Amino acid sequence: MRTKKILAAITTATAAVVLTACSSSPDEEFNEADVTFAQDMIPHHRQATEMAALAESRTTNRQVLDLASQIEAAQEPEIETMTDWLESWDQEVPDSMAGHEGMDHSGSMPGMMSEQDMSALEDAQGSAFDEAFLTMMIEHHEGAIEMAATEQEDGSNSDAVALARKIEEDQTAEVDRMRTLLDS
Repeated sequence: MRTKKILAAITTATAAVVLTACSSSPDEEFNEADVTFAQDMIPHHRQATEMAALAESRTTNRQVLDLASQIEAAQEPEIETMTDWLESWDQEVPDSMAGHEGMDHSGSMPGMMSEQDMSALEDAQGSAFDEAFLTMMIEHHEGAIEMAATEQEDGSNSDAVALARKIEEDQTAEVDRMRTLLDS
């Protein structure tokens, strides 16, 4: 438990430093791609943090628990940063998992889990949870990587593009780690 708290504190501190450097001023240019990136990535990250939060009560696998803690610690500050951007750009902030258009994004946003997927994950325990969590989170991360790549290609806000690059790098490394865990 102590290691998990230390890891979470280090990850949160690192994310805070990076995100402070990535905080846009309201005057900085942005385009529709930047808005779409933030509006879609917020519910995407929210779902990932919901999935990660399930680990605490469903597994005793230290590697899965540490990974889940790392995901929560990284993505919660990113949600706050993107929320701040949307507010400063005078754009709608998604207020629920349904996203900014009040629709279920599981079919329209890469990597989003359906309600059935989330229910199955909630019902799983032990090694069954570990396998489901890792498999679903790989798919979820691959969707975020795809969204981040689109932002890097089409976005104009330098901070949003930098966050997209960070998301792609971090989540690519986590996908590699999760594949290793699944193979072991």
